[in-house]
Amino acid sequence: MAAALRLEGVSKRYGDFEAVRDLSFEASPGRILGFLGPNGAGKTSTVRMILGLSRPTDGAITVLGVGDARKVRDRIGFLPEERGLYRRMTPVDAIAFFSQLKGMPRAKARRRAEAMLEAQGLGEAMRRPIKALSKGMAQKVQLLAALAHEPELVILDEPFAGLDPVNQMSLEAILKSLAAHGATVVFSTHVMEQAERLCDQVVLIARGRKVFDGGLFEARSAAPRTLLLEGAVTAADALALPGVAAVEAQAPGEDGGLRLTAVLAPGASGQEALRAAFARDLDLTRFELREPSLYDAFIVLTGGARPEAAR
Repeated sequence: MAAALRLEGVSKRYGDFEAVRDLSFEASPGRILGFLGPNGAGKTSTVRMILGLSRPTDGAITVLGVGDARKVRDRIGFLPEERGLYRRMTPVDAIAFFSQLKGMPRAKARRRAEAMLEAQGLGEAMRRPIKALSKGMAQKVQLLAALAHEPELVILDEPFAGLDPVNQMSLEAILKSLAAHGATVVFSTHVMEQAERLCDQVVLIARGRKVFDGGLFEARSAAPRTLLLEGAVTAADALALPGVAAVEAQAPGEDGGLRLTAVLAPGASGQEALRAAFARDLDLTRFELREPSLYDAFIVLTGGARPEAAR
């Protein structure tokens, strides 16, 4: 199956500044791709090039089989990070309006808008002015406006920002449904837990370069496994256990002892450390093996940048 989106050796320079450097990846139909990176990594420049708003300095971009996204813009749904709706319009009018701009007939656009608002629990608010809605409700309306014309490629920039947990879960369900029906979803987020729940593929960029492209399991494998130890144990005790490469942090434990986070060496299972702890009669009240999260992998792969700064 042909990729819905393909970037090949894409670079973007603004004068002497290189915002994106030799970036290549592709996104397939029916999959959700998380496009992640710290602030200033080059994500916005990349999205602008994908949408045809800016031309790459070098390389090629193919969107839905063509070299210029503007030629297939009616098949693309885009939610920018900077939201904007006509505040005096009603949700049903706003969604129908944007659908018509994408080529949907007026009557179908209105029926589609009403059905989507009802399905998302906004039926009672569909004829109120958007300025009277809460921030979360208005953001949901803008998301529906980006999806109402049933796009084949959906690009969402920080779609979860400002949504409460209930609406976040609702949005996640929408994105999963889009992919299940064959659409390609590309979204950026700084919330690693959401990326872990949703993504089939993760592309991480830092300082304009791709540092990872693959599945979640592969991404998490880039970070080390750790042991959480608690009790009458010292950093020296932890470092003496087989497979332990370093002690990353220590703090007072709940029972008056220490709580240590020990980093395992690559390939170490943690079982040998557990057996050694028992053999040495260490006074442990807690011994927990922790698998790395996408957050941990993000820190490692982007050189220490915190996800909270990712945009």
